[in-house]
Amino acid sequence: MSTRLLKLALLVIIGWGLSFLPVPQGVDIKGWHLFSIFVPTILGLVLKPLPMGPVALLGLSAATLTNTLDMGKEALDGFSSPVIWLIVFVFFIARGFIKTGLGNRIAYLFVRLLGRRTLGLGYGMMLTELVIAPVIPSNAARAGGVMFPILKSISESMGSSPEMGTERKMGSYLTQVCFQGNLITSAMFLTAMAANPMAQALAAKQGVTITWANWALAACVPGILSVLLIPLVLYFIYPPEVKVLPNAIEMAKGKLKAMGPMNHSEWTMLGVFSFMLFLWIYGDHWHISACTTALFGLCLLFVTGILEWKDVLAEHEAWHTLVWMAILVMMSAYLEKFGFIDWFSQIIGAAVSGWHWLYAFLTLSLVYFYSHYFFAGNTAHVSSMYAAFLVVAIGTGAPPLLAALVLGFFSSLFSSMTHYGTSAAVVLYATGYVPIGAWWGVGFIISIVNLIIWLGCGGLWWKFLGIW
Repeated sequence: MSTRLLKLALLVIIGWGLSFLPVPQGVDIKGWHLFSIFVPTILGLVLKPLPMGPVALLGLSAATLTNTLDMGKEALDGFSSPVIWLIVFVFFIARGFIKTGLGNRIAYLFVRLLGRRTLGLGYGMMLTELVIAPVIPSNAARAGGVMFPILKSISESMGSSPEMGTERKMGSYLTQVCFQGNLITSAMFLTAMAANPMAQALAAKQGVTITWANWALAACVPGILSVLLIPLVLYFIYPPEVKVLPNAIEMAKGKLKAMGPMNHSEWTMLGVFSFMLFLWIYGDHWHISACTTALFGLCLLFVTGILEWKDVLAEHEAWHTLVWMAILVMMSAYLEKFGFIDWFSQIIGAAVSGWHWLYAFLTLSLVYFYSHYFFAGNTAHVSSMYAAFLVVAIGTGAPPLLAALVLGFFSSLFSSMTHYGTSAAVVLYATGYVPIGAWWGVGFIISIVNLIIWLGCGGLWWKFLGIW
């Protein structure tokens, strides 16, 4: 029997076994059956008996064949998610940077400024994220629309590409820096990630007032420490093969000189992108979502001739991502709808009842953090578990503002572990620079480092501020 069939058989056995366990009280039987399908689907993405698209389709097929989900009313809900389409649109927009040459120009400017060492480039990417995060409230827009073109262009200009088998030269390292930097900056600012204002609103219902200022003040010390340390940690646990770039600056200067002044297509691409950046920053005032902005920007690229329809059709990874991510988002949403997430939250709440508030809150925080393995997106996790865990934490005696802020920070940081946990992960994983095993392994290590920084150093800072 082939390895592929053995892996598939193992996944079927796991799912079959879970489905026959007693259904917990409070969980719809469909919720338990969906859980028994969701778990082997996630394991299938890791074991890879088939590419991720077919694995996700097998999970969808199992859900419909067992009548757990209705094909017409439920199973395809994920394909209508604006977040999914935002990810797809930014793939297409990034093609415009590559096609016009603007991406290469920006990459060479970066290299000319910071290109003596790969570590320096990593810090450059991290600092870019830090600067733009407060004003772009979509981490997917930042990762896909801004950082992805720069990352890809820098890596390829230095001869690092998955297609050539040279991804570890520097592209893999820079991809991880971009991804982890995206999560850190999302945690640092109330306006840096779409689910943060949701957490703010849920906290307000419990009488806890979170403002942009007190969020940023509480996050600044652990956030800056993470910004300074994470690129260095990644440099040691997932190092680039090329660490010193002795001729990179001279090469970049030569390339820029050979490119000459910006041509008409580059100026057009820059103009469209600048307009999109403006709407990503201020669009909420006119009720223009990040997804709408990306769609309009893509249409402008068609109208101006920067992109043609064949360019969109050629973006195979975007269409692949659409399939597997939409299915995971749908499954995650229905696990909540069928009561599985509420049951899980109640079990944890009952387990810490009667504990000292500090131990209870640490336990709640860690469970909230690592339960993100079950979620395909930050917003789904926050909407289903944030309020419940906050109520339980306050009930144990935890200081309300401390509990609300820590759970809010973790609502970004917990996405570090998987390639589907947030939109930014999906965009950057799809570049092919980091294989799934390394993504999960490195992500788990970084999750521990972030917990030490934010609960350790952050805890001392919050004590100084009088939050607890």
